[in-house]
Amino acid sequence: MIGDRWATELWCPTSGERLPLDEPAGLSSVGKPLLVDYHLEPGQGRPWAASLEGREWSIWRYRELLPIRDVSQRVSLGEGGTPMVRLRRRRGGPTVWIKQEAGNPTGSFKARGLAMAVSRAVELGAPGVELPSAGNAALALSAYAAAAGLPARVAMPTDTPGAIRRRCLEYGAEVLMTGTTLVESAAGLAESPVGFWNLSTLREPYRVEGKKTMGLEIAEQLGWCLPDWILYPTGGGTGIIGMHKAFAELRQLGLVGERTPRLVAVQSDGCAPIVRAFEQGLDHAPTWEAPESTIWGLRVPQAIGDFLVLEALRESGGRAVAVPEASAAPAGLRLQRQEGLVAGPEGGAAMVALEMLVEDGVMSDRDVVVVFQTGHPGNYAES
Repeated sequence: MIGDRWATELWCPTSGERLPLDEPAGLSSVGKPLLVDYHLEPGQGRPWAASLEGREWSIWRYRELLPIRDVSQRVSLGEGGTPMVRLRRRRGGPTVWIKQEAGNPTGSFKARGLAMAVSRAVELGAPGVELPSAGNAALALSAYAAAAGLPARVAMPTDTPGAIRRRCLEYGAEVLMTGTTLVESAAGLAESPVGFWNLSTLREPYRVEGKKTMGLEIAEQLGWCLPDWILYPTGGGTGIIGMHKAFAELRQLGLVGERTPRLVAVQSDGCAPIVRAFEQGLDHAPTWEAPESTIWGLRVPQAIGDFLVLEALRESGGRAVAVPEASAAPAGLRLQRQEGLVAGPEGGAAMVALEMLVEDGVMSDRDVVVVFQTGHPGNYAES
């Protein structure tokens, strides 16, 4: 433990391998994601929760539960601290809160993970950073690398909206347009190695720690009383893994009870590898061949952390739902017109999943539900 940081080491949930916290790390020796472990005791919880009063509303208010070595040197653009907005015009059914992530820097929840990953890359001496992305992660990496003074490269599918490419270039990043899916873009990136650190989803240990703060915020915003359900648009699934981890850590601290929110992975019916694996009882999600989706954040045909996502869904008693692709945009528009909340297509898909679960009688009128609206629709402009 360094200073007020409770993080102790890295560990591989597949092999049990343990690695030092403050040395550069990617995947474990068996090619699986590494996670950050913490030394936590029940007696720490209440004093720590009380200490949050007066801290800035950003991901960094939870610094003891983050792996950062020196929080004063963090690379921050004001990420996190996003509002929870209760739906006003909904009649009957569960109480629904929208976790509105569109106000993050670069317009999406990706800011949380990349703020943490880039901060750690700076601490640990990265010469530069790179990743493949269909949009929002590319924007976030480009912005945080610029803030850190690090060179950056991003690779994206050739049909990614032109505005994303232009904005990444404006941040000073190198942009490669290659392939039709993230898997192909990642392969294109690997073909021209320049020694930059790969900050792809779960290929390093720290993006998940930044995304974990979504779960910490929900818990604090609801008075340390966890919701019954959380609906989350799912591509690589880092957020589901991170929030499941957050709730486990809060239990270790004695701040929440044993009941955990039922996590719901929301995907498009044009690319739903997690849904298919969940329904078939599989521990891994086979690659979704020829994905057909223009919801960029959901067009992830293969996720390296698939087993961790599926484990989180099952341990929490959750679900995996594939929504009709064409229904997402109208649902997002309804949210905007009825509630005044902007919604990207991923958020629209999550709203469709909510209605599907309510109609199926899965949720009761007593339930409290959090639906993630993960990004600003302006990020999808074509020009």
